[in-house]
Amino acid sequence: MTAIPPLQDLDDRSFNPFFADEMVIGDFDDPYPLIHNLMGKGSVHEVNYPTLFACGTDPTLTPFPHYTVTGYDAVVEVLRTPEVFTQQALAKNLGISFGASVSTMDGAQHARFRRIFQKAFLPQYVALWGEKLVDPVVSRLLDPIVARGHGDLIQEFTLHFPFQVIFSMMQLPESDMALFHKLAVAQTSFVASVENAVDASNKLGAYIADLVVERRRKPGEDIVSVMSQVEIDGDRLPDEVIISFFRQLLNAGGDTTYRGTSVLLTGLLTNPEQFAAAREDAKLIPRAIEEGLRWNPPVSLTFRWTARDTVLAGVEIPGGAVIDVSIGSANRDPAHFPDPDRYDIFRANSERHLAFAQGPHLCIGQHLGRLEMGRALKAVVARMPNARLDPAMPPPAIRGIWLRVPKHLHIRCD
Repeated sequence: MTAIPPLQDLDDRSFNPFFADEMVIGDFDDPYPLIHNLMGKGSVHEVNYPTLFACGTDPTLTPFPHYTVTGYDAVVEVLRTPEVFTQQALAKNLGISFGASVSTMDGAQHARFRRIFQKAFLPQYVALWGEKLVDPVVSRLLDPIVARGHGDLIQEFTLHFPFQVIFSMMQLPESDMALFHKLAVAQTSFVASVENAVDASNKLGAYIADLVVERRRKPGEDIVSVMSQVEIDGDRLPDEVIISFFRQLLNAGGDTTYRGTSVLLTGLLTNPEQFAAAREDAKLIPRAIEEGLRWNPPVSLTFRWTARDTVLAGVEIPGGAVIDVSIGSANRDPAHFPDPDRYDIFRANSERHLAFAQGPHLCIGQHLGRLEMGRALKAVVARMPNARLDPAMPPPAIRGIWLRVPKHLHIRCD
């Protein structure tokens, strides 16, 4: 463990980014009836997606015309045509906080840096993290629930384990973990407060910059040391790109895995015959994961920017427009997934979901996300084989308009 520079809190200590995050994602029960209705009217709609649900809009993107794209085929066309539908929409919001992120890059610049990042996230390397980093965190969090015979799998387990895995990957001191998490959430709180989002980004950036310098001086096996030194053909990552990566990691890796694992366990435990099937046949676990990602993807909406006037699904779209890309609608398109609103681990084509996007911006961390979800599910079925919903507690409710997750999953496992 190398020396860690001090991490500074927000100037506005009263700002609660976790409450602000809930405001942004919307406390909405089920957006899919409205989404199905929208898909029935066509693939392209001149509307800002959050306004469909009377939710707050992102002030960094509201000055521009918005078009919401729904349905599998149209969404795939957007994701696979980066020369027309660019990342500049994300550059205008996430770029404010993350800086020089590969998520905001296009063309040759994106290809260059993605190639280096992919080297660190190859499946054979990610697999080594499972036993070393993921399993100890999973076991530590499940121990009290198993001993007690009941608990809340969200508040006691899934809400914490992916973040703790990332902290272990970075080898952060325990004293900084809570504040790092707070700032990582705060930096994306544009709807609630642009000022606090920028402040959080600056605080994280200063901390990570010092951390990179320290790990270069005394490198270890942690991911900060790896990213500080990884190269392909002599090509290294610039410091600003490394800093951006670690600004984004807790959101892109921790938050999405928290939501994905929470939805996975909810889908299985609200369908106990499917939980039993996964418990008895480990080969069904990957299928359960893919179906969870299809059924309620961790991020069901992404954004693109039209580089020029174009036509999509017969609709003219001007250059300089924000495209609200409904991943959730693609994953629930009945033309591709029969009975799409049902969670079904026996579905034949779940793996064709778009939860990790498609095209050149296919999620770099998808292998790590699947590994974490798989390790979590294997531990649950092994250590609490008779897990079931607690009949004395309210059933789980997946809520939100585009970052969906249940707040509670009360179970008994006595």
